[in-house]
Amino acid sequence: MARLKLKDLKALSDDDLKGKLSELRSELSKIMVDRAKGTIKKDSGRVKYMRRDIARILTILRERRVKGREGS
Repeated sequence: MARLKLKDLKALSDDDLKGKLSELRSELSKIMVDRAKGTIKKDSGRVKYMRRDIARILTILRERRVKGREGS
């Protein structure tokens, strides 16, 4: 999976972001299990970027939730 750009993430709907978030979390957990077993693949360098992408998605979702409250 390619790195996610902030502009592309902001263009997605909340449901799409939540789907992308669960996909990233499951992929990250698989890599972390492989790391713990010692059978790490070439994807080990992607952990840092996956964690950052997860944080970006969570930030966007939270910003939208807070913005929705202020508008009400």
